[in-house]
Amino acid sequence: MKWLQRVGLPAGIGLLLYLVLHDGGDVLNTIRRAGPTILWLIPLHALPLLLDACGWRTLLGKSTSLLFLWWIATVREAVSRLLPVASIGGEIVGIRLANWKAHNLSSVSASVIVEVLVTMMVQYAFSAIGLVLILACTEMKNSLGPIALAVVLSLPLPAVVFIVVRRGGVFRAIERWAARLLGAENPLLQAIDCKQLDTDIDALMSRVGLLIRSFLWQFAGYALGALETYWALSMLGHSISPAGALAIEALTQAVRHAAFIIPAGMGVQEAAVVLLAQMFGVDREVALSLALVKRVREVVFGCCALASWQVAEILIRRPARKGEVAAAQVENQLPDDARI
Repeated sequence: MKWLQRVGLPAGIGLLLYLVLHDGGDVLNTIRRAGPTILWLIPLHALPLLLDACGWRTLLGKSTSLLFLWWIATVREAVSRLLPVASIGGEIVGIRLANWKAHNLSSVSASVIVEVLVTMMVQYAFSAIGLVLILACTEMKNSLGPIALAVVLSLPLPAVVFIVVRRGGVFRAIERWAARLLGAENPLLQAIDCKQLDTDIDALMSRVGLLIRSFLWQFAGYALGALETYWALSMLGHSISPAGALAIEALTQAVRHAAFIIPAGMGVQEAAVVLLAQMFGVDREVALSLALVKRVREVVFGCCALASWQVAEILIRRPARKGEVAAAQVENQLPDDARI
């Protein structure tokens, strides 16, 4: 995986440079004409993440505040999108941060794992709707058959993963395999009870209504994310229909997730935005401006989230360090024969 990422990053950067140098033209002036109002795209991104946090809270339970889960959602997205973690590091960080308040590692892990499974289904449904909208709104109607077939053939992957996890015992089996490989006393295997994790996952997976509510919250968040594309194009001087903005966002997300081996989807995301926007009559210069605006928004919003995470880590460790210092001072004041 690291080898693929080392190859993918230069390839993605090369693709981005090609797009900018070959088709850049007057991109900076196009963005400048939009004015400072385009900066509102940065805080606007908080709204889709709030809906995503609502979907997670549905699975985790209402004992954890929505505001706290929303903040974790911003950090999870920033880690997965900006750091070279193959799009899964955000989930690991999310489990750790949520455990600060939930104090039940197994239930928190189960909620994140089930949420990821729900997200896979949301991404599939969102991409399928994007394809349908492109076919309905562009000149690609003759391609309906092959594209619809491709969507149907891609369904087994999320469906199989969903069924395998639903059968239960997956993580217990992984634990047994890891014990044979690493040894039963390995610290990695002592961190979580995989049998209890399977039980918690099965409890969530058996609640169909809960899964549907989580699906709807996440899908609403993905759909609201299309507002960024719609508003950005309006400010860049080329308005399109809401359906067009939804289609561009849906297929861009699909391409981004498919190219997970390229850190931050560098170059691939921009190429997808340019191609899809042109299908709806957006000229190449404005399409590239849209791609760069979305990238800048992602970097600025993500860096703010990562910075807040580091500040939180410092603040939560400070009381523990003070306690360690106080304990050391007390021990130094004891007679030698009274020290442990």
